Amino acid sequence: MRIVLLGTAAGGGFPQWNCACALCAAARDGKLPSRTQECAAVTGNGRDWWLLNASPDLRTQLAATPALWPGPGPRDTPLRGVLLTDAEADHVTGLAELRGAAGLKVYAAPPVRAVLAPAHAALDRYAPWEWADSLADGGFVLAGGLVVTAHPVGTKIPKYVPAQTPPPDVAAWVTAYRVEDLASGGVLVYAPCVGAWSPVLEELCAEADCVLLDGTFLAADEMGTAVRTAAGQAAMGHLPVMGPKGSLAALARHPGPRRVYTHLNNTNPLLDPASPARARVAEQGVEVLPDGTELVL
Repeated sequence: MRIVLLGTAAGGGFPQWNCACALCAAARDGKLPSRTQECAAVTGNGRDWWLLNASPDLRTQLAATPALWPGPGPRDTPLRGVLLTDAEADHVTGLAELRGAAGLKVYAAPPVRAVLAPAHAALDRYAPWEWADSLADGGFVLAGGLVVTAHPVGTKIPKYVPAQTPPPDVAAWVTAYRVEDLASGGVLVYAPCVGAWSPVLEELCAEADCVLLDGTFLAADEMGTAVRTAAGQAAMGHLPVMGPKGSLAALARHPGPRRVYTHLNNTNPLLDPASPARARVAEQGVEVLPDGTELVL
């Protein structure tokens, strides 16, 4: 199994267009590498590729990744579809970039499919796609020899969804994916949006060879420190890295798999390779990797 980290930043990318925090300023000055918004691609055979989320930066990401270039025919593409973890704008907006590509398949949990129904209808006017329930019993098999199961890990409803009584399956608004390569036996856990650690994540990490995990915020008060406002951070639904209940402490219980933080907010000190925060995470064996990195399981 090959996994390409197409993008590793949270919504807005890095630097964020409307942010003048110290980290964004350093990126604009060329002192820190820029990052596109979070998205990955996975394949079991090198021919059939599946996107994990669909970033607003998808066109740039595809152009930067030769394995995902079209061919050999004029309209042939190695992309077979998309696995959505949630309905957040920075994870679904890229679907529009794929319009017109016939035969793609989109997997998502029921509430995500419901809220994206208008987008589904609009995209079908360009070329029909198949939309499937990612939480179907028994999981599903992807072209290329990958077996996938989806697991609810969060309840956060996107801000653009009108206020209403949450549906019974509200816990399925955010999911993580377990992807297993039938040929190698390698197991990837992909969880770029995690509101709180759970027994589900504990079990997934225990049997994984690689974990791509939500690293949005280093600390619970990060935005207040970086941009002098705490408005909204608590409601963003991301478990911080540090702290007794943070993800780094949880990952310490699972030293076996390769562990990588992704979906990094523009205020996160982990974006700076020379920061004490990056050193502390590295001491625990957890990585922060650049856009374009390829992992092999």
